[in-house]
Amino acid sequence: MTITSSASRVPAVRAEGLVKTFGSHRAVDGVDLTVEAGTVYGVLGPNGAGKTTTISMLATLLKPDAGRAEIFGYDVARDPQIVRQLIGLTGQFASVDERLSATENLIIFARLLGLSRADARRKSNELLEEFGLTEAASRPLAKFSGGMRRRLDLAASLIAQPPLIFLDEPTTGLDPRTRGQMWDTIRRLVATGSTVLLTTQYLDEADQLADRIAVIDHGRVVAEGTALELKASVGQASLLMRLQPGSDLDEAQAVISRVLDVQAVVSPEAARLTVPMSDPDRVTDLLVAFRAAGLHLSEFSVQQPTLDEVFLTLTGTGVPADDAPAHETAFDLEGVRA
Repeated sequence: MTITSSASRVPAVRAEGLVKTFGSHRAVDGVDLTVEAGTVYGVLGPNGAGKTTTISMLATLLKPDAGRAEIFGYDVARDPQIVRQLIGLTGQFASVDERLSATENLIIFARLLGLSRADARRKSNELLEEFGLTEAASRPLAKFSGGMRRRLDLAASLIAQPPLIFLDEPTTGLDPRTRGQMWDTIRRLVATGSTVLLTTQYLDEADQLADRIAVIDHGRVVAEGTALELKASVGQASLLMRLQPGSDLDEAQAVISRVLDVQAVVSPEAARLTVPMSDPDRVTDLLVAFRAAGLHLSEFSVQQPTLDEVFLTLTGTGVPADDAPAHETAFDLEGVRA
């Protein structure tokens, strides 16, 4: 299929049939992706699944062996220089110079991107403030923690705030508070016009941030959709109900069977029932029937399948880090900056 561009609504990313091999290993095996502008697109997958290699091809760092991709309508193979002006990249390894301070690193990146000396310093100070690095701005990076380096690396990729930002596992090694700050930054980027393609192994991160999610395994996209669509694909929601003391569990099971035509899973010691919810519209009927039967609830909630279940269902146990292909765990993006 030929990739075409729409003048009115060109996707930020459109990839079809991307393939990349390393020797006999097919790291990426026909990946298709469409990322709409102004969204956060999450890419999940176990170690060695092909996530970083896919990002590297989209960012013009690797040439596809087959297939093609466009960034805002520009072909990554034919128009790499234009593509690089449209993207920012934060890889899995910090692209900063340990011999310089945080301020000096950011000013150098800003000057390389064409900012004047005054604008470079102003932008650097703004980013240091946003990422909580102002107090450490003059400190040599050799004395920075891993999390601080990670924040600085992301700050460097945002100097120009390009239309498309690739974030390859950006919150790895960050503490929960800093991760939350990073999430806020990503939301702000999208709110102010950028598109973010995010790879992550934190399932809650994808759940919180991504408008759509692709699950990649063994170099292929094995599922794609919103978080709710992916959750629904591996199982239905369940009702979790706890009866008040003295209520009859057997009678509750009978009412559930009669009204919903399903069997509840019972935890007798806790008087708790888990009920498959195939038809949400009938839940009201169940509650009415419970009241008519004199059955009273102390707790009631709806539990959706989690992205953890999606991940495990689609990818199994994944690839242990020590066994992941070398191109996935050791491909160094250091020094590359769009």
